[in-house]
Order: sequence, then structure tokens, then C-alpha cells
Amino acid sequence: MKSYHPCVIIPVYNHHLKIKDVVEVITSLGYPCIVLDDGSDKTCQQVLQSLAQTNQNVSLTRFDQNRGKGAVVCDGLAIAYEKGFTHALQVDADGQHDLNDLPLFMSLAEAHPCDVISGHRAYESLPANRRYGRMVTDVWVWIHTWSRQIKDSMCGYRLYPLAETMTLLKHYAVGRRMEFDTDILVRLYWSGLEIRHIPTQVEYDDDIASHFDLLNDNLRISWMHTRLFFGMLLRIPRLIIRKLR
Repeated sequence: MKSYHPCVIIPVYNHHLKIKDVVEVITSLGYPCIVLDDGSDKTCQQVLQSLAQTNQNVSLTRFDQNRGKGAVVCDGLAIAYEKGFTHALQVDADGQHDLNDLPLFMSLAEAHPCDVISGHRAYESLPANRRYGRMVTDVWVWIHTWSRQIKDSMCGYRLYPLAETMTLLKHYAVGRRMEFDTDILVRLYWSGLEIRHIPTQVEYDDDIASHFDLLNDNLRISWMHTRLFFGMLLRIPRLIIRKLR
């Protein structure tokens, strides 16, 4: 394996209020940032352009049309891999992730370079509507994997080993929007990777609009769970063997 060489990828869609603070904290810790503009408006574009021009640890890739978090993160992972990074930590642009935990992600990944390092939010820290969705998804993920190793598949604060993740993405089309985080984590587990967790706090700001589409994203998530369920049926022998190890 190459020497450990991590970066941070940040998908952005009209997050001009918080992105500057997020990037400044990350780069102050010495980590390069790949900022991915998913078709943001002019105001956000200007903020991102300024960041890229004034901070040598920031690279900016812009997409003309909004394609969804999953699609942009997949492109960001590919860009990071092409740049020679070995690992990429996904961080949200809205400031909800606790960046004090960032060094913990990086050090745990260095100690376990082939594993996925994922944030694990306490149930009691979640708003009621998010808590219900998380509980439902957790049950489905336990069914899909025949395991409770995945403690929080919906947390986007996550560090990916790039070689293993790119191999997966070459063979499987994962969800392109809000279903992405759960979809890719289950498939990485299926591929044999271990999932490690770091307890983390998430701060939800009511002043920042959510981009979650209640109807369409819930339909996508339901379809994702349907696909994963039937995918699980095909993998039952392998999942049983893994569980018995």
C-alpha cells in the first residue's frame, strides 16, 4: 500500500454561509481540501472561488448542474484517487460536523488503512424526525448485512480507503443522491471491508435549509433498501460465513 496520504472532500450546494469556516478549520490542521461545487448559485460560487484562490490547500471542482450529493462525492473520491491520495474524509459543508473529531478519523484510518471509518451519532442527539428515519434505516441495514457492525449508515462524516472504494465504484452503481451514504456503506461491507466508528456530535442549524426532498428522497431510499434486500439474498452464504468467523 502507498504511504498514508489523506485529504478531505466537501460537497457543496449553496452552503456559502458556513463553507469558509469549515475549510479554514480543516486546512489549519494541515489537510488538503477538495471542494466540489454541485451547481451552486452565483453567491456561493464567488465564495468558493475566493477560497480556492486564497488558500493553497484548497482545490475546487465545479459542476454546472446540481446532480446530487452521491454523484458529487463519487466524483470527489475519483478526483482524490487520481491526485494520489490514499484516503478521503467526507465532511459536510454546512458546519454540522464536529471538526474537533477530524484528527481522530485520520489517526484511526492510519492505524487501519483498509477499513472504513464512520461517524456514529448518539440517538438522543438527533431531532425527532431524523431519529425515526435513522431507526428504520438501522434495522434495514442490519438485515442487509446480517450484522450490527454498521452503527450509523446515514452519517456523512466518513473516511474512505480510496483504492478499495474505487474498486467498488467500478463494479456497482450506488445511489446518486441522499441514499448514497447508506448504499455505499452496505456495499463496502459486502465487499469485505471492516467498518469502524467514532462517536461524534452533529449540530443541526435551523437557519440552514435542508436539501432533503421529503417525497423524492424517501422514494429513492425505499428503492435502495429494496435493491439491497435482494442483493443480500444473493449473498447469504457469504454473509453467514463472515458472521461465523
